Amino acid sequence: MKNLSNKKILLIICGGISAYKSLELIRLFKKNEAEIKTILTESAKKFVTPLSITSLSQNKVYEDLFSLENELEMDHIALSRWADVIVVAPTTANTISKLSKGSSEDLASTVIHASNKEIFLVPAMNVRMWEHQSTKENLKVLENYGYKIIGPVRGDMACGEYGEGKMSEPSEIADEINNYFFDQINNKKIKALVTAGPTNEYIDPVRFITNKSSGKQGYEIAKSLSKRGFDTTLISGPTNLKVDHKINLIKIETAEEMFKATQENLPADIAVFAAAVSDFKIDKKSNQKLKKTQNLNIYLKKNIDILSYISNHNSMRPKLVIGFAAETEDLEKNAISKLENKNCDWIIANDISKNNSGFNSDYNEVFIYYKNSKGKKEKLSLKRKSEISEEIVDRIVTHIN
Repeated sequence: MKNLSNKKILLIICGGISAYKSLELIRLFKKNEAEIKTILTESAKKFVTPLSITSLSQNKVYEDLFSLENELEMDHIALSRWADVIVVAPTTANTISKLSKGSSEDLASTVIHASNKEIFLVPAMNVRMWEHQSTKENLKVLENYGYKIIGPVRGDMACGEYGEGKMSEPSEIADEINNYFFDQINNKKIKALVTAGPTNEYIDPVRFITNKSSGKQGYEIAKSLSKRGFDTTLISGPTNLKVDHKINLIKIETAEEMFKATQENLPADIAVFAAAVSDFKIDKKSNQKLKKTQNLNIYLKKNIDILSYISNHNSMRPKLVIGFAAETEDLEKNAISKLENKNCDWIIANDISKNNSGFNSDYNEVFIYYKNSKGKKEKLSLKRKSEISEEIVDRIVTHIN
């Protein structure tokens, strides 16, 4: 587990019988030269002691939200910024419920909500609690928020029952965190380029033609790539969305500007063309505002096809080129045609005629078509765009590695 070396791990221990496993987890992290800080919830102190944790972690144990001796440090901010990653083990049903509702009533939940780092939850509870509908729904909310879930596994429980809900073994948890850092280190050398959002094509200085793209799916893909350690550049048309400071954000308005910015940011290893670039622009843009007393005849001419141009020019072509196809009919036929004609490696297609997904929605349902797969497709069922992006990036990581 060499990728744990010199990493800063914040371990939050919640109150459950599996809390004793956190001691072995600390030992494994320390053995592999990670630096550990811990937060012990009030209920967790009934299962493990601060002294035992301190002796293993060789660091202070944090317990209270407001501590007079640390008032100036603002522990909930300082701890979340200090850590490279946060691990909550065990994560009880109560903790899952609190986090899904945004509760910040103690140091543990406040640190989690103040964090800008990857957070891993390690559920542990009775099989009936794990299978309860409320737990399933709360976990779905947390996955939508971007939390990573490790386990649980099936096995004998302390209560005498058998089933799913048992906390994953410390070695399995440590492996997961080690793999996360491996991706971070490995992917840091890989440059990813993402385009997102609509373009504006001006008629005069105040009027333009555009489309309904919100940019949400492209932004989520850029976020997922960045979180996995990729050196990520996002070229975005006009949106109101924000990204993490780690992403190199380049804002443009027109298709011409997007094409120029794309060229300037090549070479790249991966290019995801998620932008809804206008196919047409105004033939002769007026330099003055057109008065409504005039009859307005608009003549259009084709914009450059950015995806096709980049994908068909070998000198600058990324190793993996992914295009998007937003369709209202004949989705499969149009997607396969685009895959072949534009020389893409993958096409991600969605039906924007559906009201509950696609443009201006937080949800999406897509089909991935792969080059040389003889028309075979992979469906990513309806879910939040943040989840869709995670699944797409999972496939990118597998392909690259």
